[in-house]
Amino acid sequence: RHVAPCRFLLNLSNAHTPASDPWSPHETIHCSGAPSLPLSLPGPLTDLRPVPDNQEVFCHRLTDQSLIVELLELQAQVRGEAAARYHFEDVGGVQEARAVQVEAVQPLLLENLALRGCCQEAWVLSGKQQVAKEHQQVAEVVTLHQALLRLPQYQTDLLLTFNQPPPDNRSSLGPENLSPPPWSLGDFEQLVTSLTLHDPNIFGPQ
Repeated sequence: RHVAPCRFLLNLSNAHTPASDPWSPHETIHCSGAPSLPLSLPGPLTDLRPVPDNQEVFCHRLTDQSLIVELLELQAQVRGEAAARYHFEDVGGVQEARAVQVEAVQPLLLENLALRGCCQEAWVLSGKQQVAKEHQQVAEVVTLHQALLRLPQYQTDLLLTFNQPPPDNRSSLGPENLSPPPWSLGDFEQLVTSLTLHDPNIFGPQ
């Protein structure tokens, strides 16, 4: 894949939220010199397996849900909705998906993004991919929600992927009994719109 020439590091710091907040206790993820993601997450998957320098992966404590944040090289040859589809199919190729299906692609209003000052266009895509887990032969259908924020000023495509496994693969407990509860699409949307850039040096020399 075409990755941006940078080192992408995430550090966790604790913060407090009201007890009624389903994300409590709240953790703010500070990207080292880059976006700030206000979501409660268990920590990076780098503790479990190697992750490329341009990427961070987070997994829910009790479900198979995961969030992937990637800084990729700007694919200037594709624009608009085609760019969102390009990255979705690229992820499918990396995961050796046996089938990919785009269900919806919609533009994001730049005025709703904290990154509107450097984001030229933004798209959100929902789809399904049939993939097999590592060291497994049986493929399962995974729902993906992707947000693509295009930052031509930094020659970067910022891609966020929210993976939702089939319900059968989640905890046998109902959502009301899970602590923390499963992540929702609304949580993902909140994350996307609240991303902020703290230090453009993360993108390397411009």
